Amino acid sequence: MKKLFSTILFCLIFMAVFSQKQPIKNQVNLLLDNTNTQNSSTEGQATRDASEKKQDTLGFEHRDDAKDSISLSYRFLHSIKKYSLDSSIEDFDRYYSVPSTFQYLGNNGAAAFSLVYQPEEKAGWDPGFHAFDIYKFTIEGTRFYKTTKPFSMLSYQLASGKEQMLKAGHTQNPTQRLNVGFDYKLITAPGFFITQNTNHNSFRFFGSYQSVKKRYAAYWAVVGNNIRASENGGIVNDTFLLDPNRKDRFSVPVNMGGSAEYKSNPFVTAVKTGNTYKDFNFLLRQNYDFGKRDSIAINDSTTEYLFYPRLRLQYTFSSAVNSYKFGDVLADSALYNKWYNINLSKETDTFLIQENWKVINNDFSLIQFPDIKNSAQYFLGGVTFQNIKGELTTGNVDFHNLSLHGEYRNTTRNKLWDISLNGAIFFNGLNAGDYNVHASLNKNFNKRRGDIGIFFNNINRRPSFIFDNRSSYNLGNDNHFNKENITSFGAHINSPIIEIGVKNFLIFNQVFFKNYYQSEQYSKGIDLIQLYASKKIHLFRKWNWYAEGVFQKVDGASPIRVPQFFSRNRIAFEGKLFKNLILSTGVEVRYYSAYKANAYSPIMGQFVKQDTTIIKNLPDINLFAHFRIKGFAGFLRTENLNTASFQNGFGFINNNFAAPNYPTQGLMIRFGIQWWFVN
Repeated sequence: MKKLFSTILFCLIFMAVFSQKQPIKNQVNLLLDNTNTQNSSTEGQATRDASEKKQDTLGFEHRDDAKDSISLSYRFLHSIKKYSLDSSIEDFDRYYSVPSTFQYLGNNGAAAFSLVYQPEEKAGWDPGFHAFDIYKFTIEGTRFYKTTKPFSMLSYQLASGKEQMLKAGHTQNPTQRLNVGFDYKLITAPGFFITQNTNHNSFRFFGSYQSVKKRYAAYWAVVGNNIRASENGGIVNDTFLLDPNRKDRFSVPVNMGGSAEYKSNPFVTAVKTGNTYKDFNFLLRQNYDFGKRDSIAINDSTTEYLFYPRLRLQYTFSSAVNSYKFGDVLADSALYNKWYNINLSKETDTFLIQENWKVINNDFSLIQFPDIKNSAQYFLGGVTFQNIKGELTTGNVDFHNLSLHGEYRNTTRNKLWDISLNGAIFFNGLNAGDYNVHASLNKNFNKRRGDIGIFFNNINRRPSFIFDNRSSYNLGNDNHFNKENITSFGAHINSPIIEIGVKNFLIFNQVFFKNYYQSEQYSKGIDLIQLYASKKIHLFRKWNWYAEGVFQKVDGASPIRVPQFFSRNRIAFEGKLFKNLILSTGVEVRYYSAYKANAYSPIMGQFVKQDTTIIKNLPDINLFAHFRIKGFAGFLRTENLNTASFQNGFGFINNNFAAPNYPTQGLMIRFGIQWWFVN
């Protein structure tokens, strides 16, 4: 508890030093984008197909003197495009930890999976633990800012069951050439069932520098995540949910950790039965350019140096330390024998499984710019050497990988065409023979007509290490798997009228888990097709309808389990009231069709195939009122109204299910606020 308060106090003091406390006056027309790139992993949101859109504006202080106006933009490490901040309030996905296309296991911070199929399209090293990825900060999702004035953000959410989420961020340019900043996120949720508490802490420090004459540039980032999630194995039987004596859900029997003392306290972070995943990541990228120099004399004492690169030398060093642990201090020997074929020496015993990894990458690349006036057109070629060390139950292991990668990118000067070709091949080491190839072509017409694009991906990858015989999490499997191969291609049209697209996945040698721990490879090919569309429909006056839908079709015999149809609809009254109040209020409905959802294996931290239980839920119904006044936004939501029931007296006890034996919450009241500060 002291550690939590100290962290919050540090964030508040840090932002107070550089940010104003008074309400912000007037507005600066800061154009905001909501975009997604094919090869960039962004927070939260790695999971949305979005086109460039104009959004609302942040209410920043605007003086007559132009030098006092803020100019703020950011880019990602592997992207050449600059982005602006998005402060629009109509979509709560931008502020919550779990996107609406994902389903979590009944508690914010619990293991989650995508309802819209997303394969693991990454060649090379992969430990195989992804159930908590959406809660983590990543190097790939780090925003490298450039701003004329210090900028800060503070967000807080409070929900039923003492669920809390805190986010804070700050960035500034101490000098014109140096930018620094940090992000922090805390998710804590005791949950409504026994042994369901979660507590996640994530931090990120970042910075960038460019020399006076613009030959040298550097980017660095330090990212850490501490994921703590208790696991109860789901409820014993769903009939307990309708028991009038068990409306307090902590009285419902669960499969694991049931003897643990229940404490609905958000500051209790101990995990007696569950998963603890920790990671610490560091990256340093340095560039040095050769090319043409130029300069502009601003006045007698100031000169603005210009530089047009022809050849860039780039060196990137990165390291990652990861720890994956499952522990149970009250392990039930009967359940462990039934689910995992593990024989414990006592009826109630202690069980622990863990593996640790340290990965170091050294990358050397050359980048050539054929058009001196267009740095968005380039050829890149590089080599990466990777060292991998692991501490496993079976002993220590030491691997390496050597790979080549290349890229051609051309965003034309008029911004009408964007061509991207890139690939990598691992020709030596643990992942020898892995490769990935990507190609995309986008044509932008204008603001009225939008853009169209096509893409192609092919990935050949060694199955994640959790399927390896040497893994600590290999519970008696004898694995000799071939490489997985995933081909995907598709097209999209993004316009003010409609956003629509199609994706096709061809998957060979899919590796998966079943029966809680057993691994298997599907020898036949899998063909999965996705059709998706979204549209904003103006109903009348200030009423709008946001409609989103995804259709997915896959062979029922394959190990891939997804609902055939997913949709989210929001009908909202929206507009600007009075002088500064922007309001969006209405109803939100999410629905997905019945399907044999994957079960969840607590020890493995994996979603596993099952063929006996069909998840058939009612639509999720939420009421919301979102508003923004200049640099302040507020959110009030009533969620899961669909759980109302008159059986055995009125109550919100008709829970939906995320997976077999895993009910979602009943009625949730959520309140949130977010401030943007600028000096």
